[in-house]
Amino acid sequence: MAYNEFLADRVRGSRQEIKTAFAEKKMFGGVCFMVDDKMCVGIIKDDLKVCIDPKNQDEFLQGKGCRMMDFAQRPMKGYLYVAPEGVDMDEDLDKWVKQCLDFNPKANQSKKKRALK
Repeated sequence: MAYNEFLADRVRGSRQEIKTAFAEKKMFGGVCFMVDDKMCVGIIKDDLKVCIDPKNQDEFLQGKGCRMMDFAQRPMKGYLYVAPEGVDMDEDLDKWVKQCLDFNPKANQSKKKRALK
C-alpha cells in the first residue's frame, strides 16, 4: 500500500513554516524526511512516524493515536507511530514535527556501510 500523500504534503508545509531543510527519501514503503542525514519524521501508510527522545517516550505514548513503532515486530525505543486522529489538526502535526526536530541534533546517525574494495 502506498503512503498517505496528503499527510506528506502537510509535513512538507509544516517544515516550511518551521524553515528547516529536509531531504526526502522513500523507504519502508513510505517516505522519510531526513535532517542532517538522520531520519526525523516520515509517513508509513496513513501513520506519521516520529523519532523522539526515548527519555520522553512514555509521556508521548499518552497522546491521541500514538503507539510504539513495531515495524519489525519488535518495539523500537524513540520511534512512534501517530495514527491519523493524532495529526488531524495542523497544530497537532506541527507539534510532532517540532518534537522530532528538537530531538534530531541528539539522535545517533546510522552507520553507513563501507564499500568493499
